[in-house]
Amino acid sequence: MKFSKYIIVLFVIPLFAFSLHKYYISLCEIEYIKEEKSVQITIGLFLDDLEYSMNKGLNNKLYLASEDEVENIDDYYKKYLSKHFKVTVNDSLQTYTYVGKEYDDDIVRFYLEFPNISEFKSISITNTCLVEDFPSQQNIIKIKVDHFYKTFYLNNKNANCLLNF
Repeated sequence: MKFSKYIIVLFVIPLFAFSLHKYYISLCEIEYIKEEKSVQITIGLFLDDLEYSMNKGLNNKLYLASEDEVENIDDYYKKYLSKHFKVTVNDSLQTYTYVGKEYDDDIVRFYLEFPNISEFKSISITNTCLVEDFPSQQNIIKIKVDHFYKTFYLNNKNANCLLNF
């Protein structure tokens, strides 16, 4: 009998460990397209985490990616991104064009663009998405310019990165 208790403990505790642990991560891909003179950005966030953060302080719930999602959800997304995601190109804070969003299972991908960037000397990114509500949130930034690639790992202690060319 005592042996069977040990077996149960050995198999059950690891299952709880896996189910209780969650990774908090986002991915932002930034690419400068010289021919189009534009900076194109894709940001991927987990829907449940974003919904939790966006619903804080709201009287009505947003119910992201569901039949009950509010009609003007893009307005909420734009407001959230403008507060938590800022980009400076060539020492000038940019106002991006919100191209749209796409739901992919439990992830929402946002597509943003900065048109009319004829010269690309530097880029600075501040990404505080989800870090207020999830202290272990890590926001990965991947930048591609021509054949140059750079990756940054941002978190609640360091939400900024800078790259000069």
